[in-house]
Amino acid sequence: MRPFKLKLLTMGLALLGIVGLIAPSFAQQAPPSTVLFTNATIFDGQNETLAQGMSVLVEGNKISKIAKSIPVPQGATVIDANGKTLMPGLIDAHWHTMFNFAPVSTILGIDFGLLNILAADASEKVLMRGFTTVRDVGGNSFAVKHSIDMGITNGPRIYPSGGYIGQTAGHGDFRGPNDVPATFGGELDYQQRVGNTLIANGVPEVIQRTREVLRMGASQVKAMGGGGVTSLYDPLDVTEYTFEEAKAIVDVAKSWNTYVAVHINTKNAMKMWIEAGAKSMEHGFFIDDEVAQLMAKNGVWWSMEPMQNDGPIALKFESPISTAKYTELLKGLDQAVASAKKYKVKTAFGTDILFDPELGKKHGQFLLAMLKWYTPFETLKMATADNAELLQLSGPRNPYPGDLGVVKEGALADLLLVDGNPLANLELVTDPDKNFVIIMKDGKIYKNTVK
Repeated sequence: MRPFKLKLLTMGLALLGIVGLIAPSFAQQAPPSTVLFTNATIFDGQNETLAQGMSVLVEGNKISKIAKSIPVPQGATVIDANGKTLMPGLIDAHWHTMFNFAPVSTILGIDFGLLNILAADASEKVLMRGFTTVRDVGGNSFAVKHSIDMGITNGPRIYPSGGYIGQTAGHGDFRGPNDVPATFGGELDYQQRVGNTLIANGVPEVIQRTREVLRMGASQVKAMGGGGVTSLYDPLDVTEYTFEEAKAIVDVAKSWNTYVAVHINTKNAMKMWIEAGAKSMEHGFFIDDEVAQLMAKNGVWWSMEPMQNDGPIALKFESPISTAKYTELLKGLDQAVASAKKYKVKTAFGTDILFDPELGKKHGQFLLAMLKWYTPFETLKMATADNAELLQLSGPRNPYPGDLGVVKEGALADLLLVDGNPLANLELVTDPDKNFVIIMKDGKIYKNTVK
């Protein structure tokens, strides 16, 4: 055997040994489980009319059959839903695995190893709130994602963006006030070294950083296209990146057959990034009729969050600069919703829960807040089937091929059994401990309190 081939074989065997140590489940796969739900009322994620008295058979990680009556397979676990509502697992289209559970000062000052441990712990709580999938739009969540996928920790499916790509003095620039001017080609700050954020200026740099996050396993690319709330050096009116830089980021994502989700709010910035080819406007608080028409024409999604100035889900900030920005942004939300609905812009539901140890506990209340503009059916369809459609934009970069967000034959078995009808009473989703009696992800039951 040639030395080069021998070296590759040795490296491969060593890698297999490492995987065997950290993920014994890879070497000894458990036999596929079979679960039969009977007497269920089904909300399929797509249709407002509920199917009554149905049986749903889950074999392995997929829904294999839906019918009025299904013979009990040998060895199956049978769950009598007793008329309760079986629905798809919830999807949060704007989530930050690494940033949702502690104040910004803690997140930016903590060791990255400990940050991963805390993020894994918080991710299990996300799953137990009924969110079986999240689209992570910024932060180095790859290790947490892999630990969940390998069965080491519990949590939702994660569609990772990796470090978000932003300009100097942009929304992703978390350096201190005296850290500029920086030396050209100098060392990266800590948040960049651990891959939570990536500062890039000019076409060559943004091309390199975009390729790097895709190399690390990003399912979609997150770029910063305008001023943000938690960053202190970029006013809201600033358009971030030039058209050439924006197009370079989009072109690299296209070459990998995926898309760019862009943090953005102002009209001018959105028009530029739509022209550059970005496919998801994150936040977009200042969408108006002109921008909404452009989005609809170009198949661009609006990933919105039902934020509030007051009440249980109002975001709180350590800096008065951030508080003032947040207040200003929310002035445009009603108009943005009206324009998006008027021109039938594809709309996704997210929360953007950030830097708050208590807000995650209120995850479902963000859904309830949608009632200001949408019906319960529209809200739940958005948080299931519609969000799943957005996830499909990642094409071959999709880490979980298959149908999500729906209850249908052949779909991935991410399911909730709800004690009640959430289409008639959306408040049920605000108390998952009480009302979500079954939580299933990928065919595995993580919670079962059926009586």
